[in-house]
Amino acid sequence: MAAALDAAAAALLGIWESAREGTANRVSGAQLRAVMVVEQHDGINLRRLATQLDMLLSSASRLCDRLVAAGMLEREPGRFDRREISLHLTPEARRLVAELRADRQGQLAAVLAGMSWEGRDALLRGMREFDETARRQQAQNAPPPDEPTGQGDWPNDPDRPGGRSGNWPVESARQTQAGWTGSSGGPERSLGSTRDWPADDPPVARTA
Repeated sequence: MAAALDAAAAALLGIWESAREGTANRVSGAQLRAVMVVEQHDGINLRRLATQLDMLLSSASRLCDRLVAAGMLEREPGRFDRREISLHLTPEARRLVAELRADRQGQLAAVLAGMSWEGRDALLRGMREFDETARRQQAQNAPPPDEPTGQGDWPNDPDRPGGRSGNWPVESARQTQAGWTGSSGGPERSLGSTRDWPADDPPVARTA
C-alpha cells in the first residue's frame, strides 16, 4: 500500500514542486519552510522554531538572520517576557505564501476538474484522515522542549534541517519535501557540526 501510494502521489508532489519553484528566486527551501511554520505559529520563539524545523538552534538563528535581511521576517520582544524574541511574518512574506497557494490551488483545480465526483470525494476524505494521523504521530514523537534538535547542518545547504524531519510536512511547512539554498558566493567555513559564514558575506536569503 505504501509503495502504491508513493507512486500515485508523484503527480501531486510534482504540482507542489512546480509551485515552489516560483518562489525559488526569493527564498530557499528551508527558508520557505520556516516562513510556513511562523505563519502557522505567529509569535513563535527561536527555540520552538528550531524544534519545529528539527534544526540546531544556531542554524535556525542564521536562517532567521537571512529571512530578516530579505524582508520576510520580523523580530519583536516577547509579549510576556521582553527578553524573549518572537517571530512574525512581514507583509512581503504573506504575499509570497498567498502567491504560492494560489498557484498550487490553480494547478490542483485543473486536475480535479477531470476527475469524477466520487473520486474527488474519496481523495479528500483520504487526505484528511492521512493528515490527522500524520499530525497525531508527529505530536507523539516530538522531543521534549529542552531536548537538542537535529544532528547538524545538511552538507550542501546550511539552511536545511538535520535529523529526522528533513521532509516537508503537509501545509505549514507541511507542504512537500523541498530544496524550498552568501550573496557573494564566497566560501563557507565549517566549525564542528555547525557552519559559519565569512564575515564579509552578509546574511541574505539564499536561492534554492
